[in-house]
Amino acid sequence: MVSIGQTALVGIISHIIFILLTWRMLSAINLEPFIRKGKVTEARMLLIFITFVIGSGVSNFFLQIVQWSRDLMYLF
Repeated sequence: MVSIGQTALVGIISHIIFILLTWRMLSAINLEPFIRKGKVTEARMLLIFITFVIGSGVSNFFLQIVQWSRDLMYLF
């Protein structure tokens, strides 16, 4: 049971870290030329959704690599 809790905690922390990193990276991109006047709120919401999608995807990839490397011991 402790292992399941630790895995859940690592997963939550990983998702938060990668979402924050993605947000920092996307905020460095100048998107103002692509935003229509009066549509700033919609553009921010889209940026938030894109951040969650990319951050969660990278975090899932990272967590799968960690899990697969743990499972390699069962190969031999």
